[in-house]
Amino acid sequence: SKWKAGDRLVLPDLARTLQRIADHGAEGFYRGETAERLAAEMQSGDGLITVADLAHYQAKLRPAIHGTYRGYDVYGPSPPSSGGICLVEMLNVLGHFDLRQRDRYSAQNLHLIAETMKRVYCDRARFLGDQDFVQIPKRLTDKSYARKLAEQIDERAATPSETLAPEIDVKDESPSTTHFSVIDKDGLAVSNTTTLHYSWGSRIVVKDAGFLLNNIMNDFNWFPGHTDRSGNIGTTPNQIAPGKRMLSSQTPTIVAYKGRPVLITGSPGGRTIINTSLQMVLNVIEFEMDLPDAMRAARIHHQWLPDRIVYETYGGQITDDTAAE
Repeated sequence: SKWKAGDRLVLPDLARTLQRIADHGAEGFYRGETAERLAAEMQSGDGLITVADLAHYQAKLRPAIHGTYRGYDVYGPSPPSSGGICLVEMLNVLGHFDLRQRDRYSAQNLHLIAETMKRVYCDRARFLGDQDFVQIPKRLTDKSYARKLAEQIDERAATPSETLAPEIDVKDESPSTTHFSVIDKDGLAVSNTTTLHYSWGSRIVVKDAGFLLNNIMNDFNWFPGHTDRSGNIGTTPNQIAPGKRMLSSQTPTIVAYKGRPVLITGSPGGRTIINTSLQMVLNVIEFEMDLPDAMRAARIHHQWLPDRIVYETYGGQITDDTAAE
């Protein structure tokens, strides 16, 4: 039946798991009773994670990716999230075009943004993965490299996606992520994205522990060497290896001006997350929208392959004529 005001959801198994974490910190999850229950669940389903794996796991703090755009500082996550590098690279490219001289949803602006997305997602497939396993080119966030990409964009015609990475052999062919942004009275800001990957993750609850197992292994390139026009990517940097962390699209972002945060943003949406965050930054910084309008605004998405633009419109902001053009 439907939930009513005053109904209570009681989860005693989860409560006990959270209490162990509260009492013992990370040790309360990766060792002891919770770890043993997780490993037992894995064993019952022919999974691979053991008590020893959990004991050896360490969360890593990594410095944020930093870039600048129109005098603002932009901060995003570092690999294995692809969001920070891709966002900064996109903004660096778009900084070479005067987007303000045209309407926000003019065909020309949408073309430039899509061509930028296309090139950066191509670099994502070529180079990005867990930096403990892959050497990521530093040039990706350099302004000089962005200038070269901007010069490659034909302002009157779309570049076929496959021509951007001739070395990659191209074959023929969820409502699960949550983001929140908070700021306190002193200006301390947090941009946080969390996910189970698919809705309900792997749909398995650890017995007597009360939490779901995620399905994030799908973020690896799990058909090595198989890249096709439908968007399956099989490039080397993000292929599965023991101890390796999978590439994600999470893009929790903080934009600051003279040391003070002016925008805290991020999004759910799988591979569309990076492009959504890009357009939030553009809407607020480039086109001076207030936050509600920036959030409701129409968006476009290009991820290199498949070679097509997907758009979602709000109130007819992207007209049929513009889409056709």
